[in-house]
Amino acid sequence: MTLGRRILVVEDNELNLKLVRDVLGHAGFDVVEARTGEEGVELASTCGPALILMDLQLPDIDGAEALRRIRSNEHGRTVPVVAVTAFAMRADRERAVDDGFAGYIEKPISTRELPRQVAEYLTKEDRLG
Repeated sequence: MTLGRRILVVEDNELNLKLVRDVLGHAGFDVVEARTGEEGVELASTCGPALILMDLQLPDIDGAEALRRIRSNEHGRTVPVVAVTAFAMRADRERAVDDGFAGYIEKPISTRELPRQVAEYLTKEDRLG
């Protein structure tokens, strides 16, 4: 599996994590899992993800704080980080973008749309980078 298809998923809910892992794995992505924000920060600097899917509500540090810590590390300055959350209000989406997230995926996650959404974020970064 190429590093360009490695997705770090930071999610504390086991069912959501399994769903994302299974759907992205079936679509040919290499999925690395973190169950806390701290673990996500650590893995972001060691596993070389092409994209990070970050739950905003985590048991230790929230997704926004995890993103700040990822960005403070040399390895995490350029990797796109996409917020994944059940918050569906427009203000929540705007706050995620203001916090520095590359975008926003709403829960419940669409198994049909998720691989396309991930591919779009990767393609967008390839065009920008």
